[in-house]
Amino acid sequence: MSLQLGDTAPDFQAETTLGTVGFHQYLGNSWGLLLSHPADFTPVCTTEIGRTSQLQNEFDKRNVKVLVVSVDGVEDHHGWSKDINEIHQTRIGFPLIADKGREVSNLYGMIHPKASGTMTVRSVFVIDPDKKIRLTLTYPASTGRNFDEILRVIDSIQLVDNYKVATPADWNPGDDVIISNAISTEDAIGQFPKGVRTVKSYLRYTPNPKD
Repeated sequence: MSLQLGDTAPDFQAETTLGTVGFHQYLGNSWGLLLSHPADFTPVCTTEIGRTSQLQNEFDKRNVKVLVVSVDGVEDHHGWSKDINEIHQTRIGFPLIADKGREVSNLYGMIHPKASGTMTVRSVFVIDPDKKIRLTLTYPASTGRNFDEILRVIDSIQLVDNYKVATPADWNPGDDVIISNAISTEDAIGQFPKGVRTVKSYLRYTPNPKD
């Protein structure tokens, strides 16, 4: 059975470019972003890991720790990291998990046999500090991830965890948000002093309460 939203992210211990890592221990009280890659020294993966490294400060701002898994060994990971750092003028600061035995890939359902019996799809897992899975995305092996979207979803999840709101289609940080239907309009006026805009009884907006 595949992992679902709200499930506890399975713990594991693995060798990485930063030494032996216990997944839950590594995350601590932080959020987690777990990304899978089909293989080392592959072009799309090279651009993705380079971009992830370039966005390290953005993940740090959101208290998100990144881990990358690929079905190759640590030595290959180190050699590949040198290429990535050179190409993208960056320095990878997060662990690349060696998963030659595919233990982590299978634990997280990253290998889809009808797509490939050996290579992982491009899986994305966002995990909260309680180790609950809050987002899953699956890209085909040939399609690079959209990291603006990953950051956008993390921003949305972290916002709605703190306020009784939801985010509408194409929302970006700073845009108006939707007030939860669990709150009456009368109570919403008191809870959201920036104002309540009613489109329908079930669709009410307020300016982003975080700003």
